[in-house]
Amino acid sequence: MTTPPTLRGLDVEAHLADPARKQQFVTPMFDIIAPRYDAFTRVFSFGMDAAWKAELLATLRGQVTDDAVAVDIACGTGDLAFAVAALAAGGRVLGIDASSRMIEHARARAAALRDQPTPAFDVGDMAHLPCRDASVDLITGGYALRNAPDWRAALAECARVLKPGGLLVTLDFYRPANALWRALFLAYLRTAGETIGWLWHGHGIVYGYIAPSIAHFCTIGEYETALADAGFRVEHRAVKLAGGVALHVARRSA
Repeated sequence: MTTPPTLRGLDVEAHLADPARKQQFVTPMFDIIAPRYDAFTRVFSFGMDAAWKAELLATLRGQVTDDAVAVDIACGTGDLAFAVAALAAGGRVLGIDASSRMIEHARARAAALRDQPTPAFDVGDMAHLPCRDASVDLITGGYALRNAPDWRAALAECARVLKPGGLLVTLDFYRPANALWRALFLAYLRTAGETIGWLWHGHGIVYGYIAPSIAHFCTIGEYETALADAGFRVEHRAVKLAGGVALHVARRSA
């Protein structure tokens, strides 16, 4: 698949730095990579993505009731949404993503399943969730907030729709606090991402964007400060890759 003209010639740094323009890059980019997204996450993380998501799900066991209402933001092809639906078999799970191609693949996966709970999937904006105030028990996000045009606004939206005591569980890349490690980490991600992007799609930026997106994101400490400001209490954190990745379980304050 070739890169559509909407991405060619774009100033990626300028788009990632400007909330008003970021979605103009992020959505078509995810539309392009949707068919090979799952394979990419496995290859790019050397299999660690699967282990991290398994750890995320392990934190939910015993905390998610059978009738829970859950939303998976930036759901991609639905990995976390399907897993949460298995934990909340009598509840309702919605996966949303800004990429219509990702949602097409998630719906195709759901249609192929038989005799097991499946989520609903829809195109949506994580900063404008289709949920009433205090109506959701659980929100999950795998590599989600970093891609939001305004991640703090998306975090505030999560706080709005979660019930008091509800959980926000996130797994994402972060900007390492150590300057030397940050430079090495981002250099590797840029080189590896652009290489795979050229080999698979004929244009490096579709995966090379990961490094600049992290550079424009926050550190783990800054994220936890924002969680507290939005009314969350961090109950669990698991830091990976020396601050380059982290899993958080945060509870909405009463």
